[in-house]
Amino acid sequence: MEIALVFAVIAIALAFDYTNGFHDAANAIATSVSTRALTPRVALCLAAVMNLAGALVSEGVAGTIGSGIITPPDSPRGMAMVLAGLLGAIIWNLATWWFGLPSSSSHALIGGLIGAGAAGSVTVHWSVITGKVLIPMVLSPLIGFGLAYGVMVGISWLFRRSSPQRVHRGFRAGQSVSAAALAFGHGLQDAQKTMGVIVLALVTAGLHTGHDVPLWVKLAAAGAIALGTYSGGWRIMRTLGRRVITLDPARGVAADTTASTVLYVMAIGMHAPVSTTHTISSAIMGVGATRRLSAVRWGVAGNIVTAWILTIPMTAALAALAYFLLSMAIR
Repeated sequence: MEIALVFAVIAIALAFDYTNGFHDAANAIATSVSTRALTPRVALCLAAVMNLAGALVSEGVAGTIGSGIITPPDSPRGMAMVLAGLLGAIIWNLATWWFGLPSSSSHALIGGLIGAGAAGSVTVHWSVITGKVLIPMVLSPLIGFGLAYGVMVGISWLFRRSSPQRVHRGFRAGQSVSAAALAFGHGLQDAQKTMGVIVLALVTAGLHTGHDVPLWVKLAAAGAIALGTYSGGWRIMRTLGRRVITLDPARGVAADTTASTVLYVMAIGMHAPVSTTHTISSAIMGVGATRRLSAVRWGVAGNIVTAWILTIPMTAALAALAYFLLSMAIR
């Protein structure tokens, strides 16, 4: 029974990783596609390759997810908790993808683990969640908005005497680099979360010691998120690239560069699992606000923020329900 649960958790974790890829693929390509710097298919290929590369670089975020959220018991009940957390996150990912809302896969997974752990009456590490999840969850969009606003103001000042056509051509070419940097940051952050869950399952089942990530886990998670990214996320791309604000190439580069910088600092410097979705969405709002505040469609932005707020409590509730059903099945 326990080995079967381990295989089930690994399979569902990779399925979550795949949904993360197509759910969040829009994060990396929305700006470059909406400005026609890259074709959708070329942008997706670029994002898939860079997601794969980013997933293989670091283990800091994986360690936070694998040991910092909950401590499940070494039993089938513990495996059921991990599985329930994944199921809650996947259901929320699919629901928000269907409605075109760029919610956070990262916080969906964290909320799922919290809900399953609370339902199973195990230790939930609230100090780690507060320090490495909730505070960065609030700070990263604020930093993304403010930094993107400042970068865009600087770009506007530097090129104030240049020909707009020449500036657009230059920044359109630069969007290939900025989109690649953002996709690398997405792999650095999001694929590691799946690695952490798989390691958590292996440790819970007594099949692994410590919290280092085996190479096969890295390759499997990196491959799954790359395949998911290549599948695309057109609904969410329309929301980020067109409905929040109409982007030009300079604003696209400023948003991507700002968001990728925040992701790198949080992943490598703090090992904090922040949301790629939150960061790029707020950066797009920041660059849009430099044009004028009314240029940002704040009604659409409000719907996005609502999805952000609901993600952790909704996935926690879904995972708790999944845990109760699974715990009855394994008795």
